[in-house]
Amino acid sequence: MIRQTDRVRLLLAEAWASWAERGSALAAEDWERPTRLPDWTVRDLYAHVAPVPEMFTGLRTAVREGPAEVSSGAGILRAYNRPDGIAHTAAGQVAETAKASARAVEPAVLIARFGVEGPAALAGLADLPPDTAVAHPLLGSVTVGALGEVALMEATVHLLDLIAAVGGPPPARGALDFTRALLAEVADPVAFIEAAAGRTAAPVLPVIR
Repeated sequence: MIRQTDRVRLLLAEAWASWAERGSALAAEDWERPTRLPDWTVRDLYAHVAPVPEMFTGLRTAVREGPAEVSSGAGILRAYNRPDGIAHTAAGQVAETAKASARAVEPAVLIARFGVEGPAALAGLADLPPDTAVAHPLLGSVTVGALGEVALMEATVHLLDLIAAVGGPPPARGALDFTRALLAEVADPVAFIEAAAGRTAAPVLPVIR
């Protein structure tokens, strides 16, 4: 049986391969095509999602003893999306970082990060158990497994953004199923169940910004 952490890594590598494949098929003008994210181009989207190998190798130096303060992807997303969370307070900074990165590197570099460098860096962390705690600048410490869950969600949600801009087949069913379950876990369980079952019209969605 495939462990959850192995499944997440496999799905993440598969999602990245989809990004690389689509990027390789884009014409030069497609990279400047607008997306449904306000003021974001396809190139900005690639720069935002592209795995940076240094981020993965840096996890080894960030390993901490003992249990992590946040041990699930849902926990990270809840913290990020509180009214005073980084998803709200740093949204402009995140956008500017993506745009700066997009201007700094060529599309071929972004494609290679998805198709070659990112997967290699991810494979290099295969020996770290999912409950390994690593330091986090905002949350104290989180698990390696939780970071992988958030990375898969990001790759999947933004792949849908990419598809809306340039077309192509949908993300893999496994990635969609995982992302759906993770986002449902972020919501308050009673509120989500009652809304999904038609027992209330109280607003529940979106659960992330």
